[in-house]
Amino acid sequence: MSNNNKNKTELKRLRAVDRAIADLRRGLSVVVTGEDEASLILSTEMAYDVELEALAARSGAEPVLAITAHRANVLHIQPTGDDTIRLIIEDWMDAPLMRALADAVHDLDQPFRGPFTRIKEGLPPTVSAAIKLAKLGRLLPSVLAAPLPLDQVESTCEAHDLIQVSLNDILAFEDTAALKLKPVASARVPLQAAENSTFHAFRPEDGGIEHLAIVVGDPNRREPVLARLHSECFTGDLIGSLKCDCGEQLRGALKALGEEGGGVLLYLAQEGRGIGLINKLRAYKLQAQGFDTIDANERLGFDADERIFRPAAEMLKLLGFKKTRLMTNNPEKVEGLERHGITVTERVSHKFPSNTHNELYLATKKKRSGHYL
Repeated sequence: MSNNNKNKTELKRLRAVDRAIADLRRGLSVVVTGEDEASLILSTEMAYDVELEALAARSGAEPVLAITAHRANVLHIQPTGDDTIRLIIEDWMDAPLMRALADAVHDLDQPFRGPFTRIKEGLPPTVSAAIKLAKLGRLLPSVLAAPLPLDQVESTCEAHDLIQVSLNDILAFEDTAALKLKPVASARVPLQAAENSTFHAFRPEDGGIEHLAIVVGDPNRREPVLARLHSECFTGDLIGSLKCDCGEQLRGALKALGEEGGGVLLYLAQEGRGIGLINKLRAYKLQAQGFDTIDANERLGFDADERIFRPAAEMLKLLGFKKTRLMTNNPEKVEGLERHGITVTERVSHKFPSNTHNELYLATKKKRSGHYL
């Protein structure tokens, strides 16, 4: 396959996943296909009884409720050895109840639920991929899924105007999008902490989510550049939330880059360690109930940290940097950059005093995530 045809194929696959994400967020069904099976899926968070009935009618089979192993553990459902657990939808489980089962903020309001019947064997790979698709859409990681015969996929999609997406494209989406990042705009933006700053915007070729790079001064590309990877945090960066140290880290990094006379800050579109703003607010509510930041994410069904660092590595390469002195307390950022071809010559400590609202948050990052705090 020529490079041009390969590029067109990759962009087509990216667009298919992006369109599937958009439909899932709108409460529409999507078909996920594998090598020898397919599933008709619906986001549990966006599911209502009429959509659930349509799912069953289109498939001709009984749907199941799929949740992550993290979420199943919270609901006291025994593990199966898989990362996704399927539950039989009992007569008493209507759409509102299943939406509540997917959302941990309701756990203390409805503490006695069940019993649940889990399906122990034969997890279709398309169902696990569907959970990943929900995560990519910043939805709760739970779907309603019904099997769809492969020979009925095309006709079902055509009859009901449904998007079809392959599980391989879903699983490769984040890496493919990172590799397709291109610079789309740049402008000088003087900052309080560093007047000589230039913003660079990067966007995947399919038109996906943008990431930003703030280059301070004109760093020497032949020397390790002082750099900071900063995941966006609306609450901390913009409005001064005291529940985290993100705002202080952002402003402190820019100040350090200004004092250094040059460097780069990568502002990554990975709110809430990759779970999105709405789910971060859900996690905050769980923290108010007494759970720490990691337990809160896992009670919602997510991993402790859903971020990837390939976009940061690709942006550095596009800017001409191959080596960094990385401002971070997170060893996973160091490993993440090096895994994708960026040499980290030094980890530069980057921490700030705690306050009464974020003491537990910072202690949890140190104790459970191995941060150098």
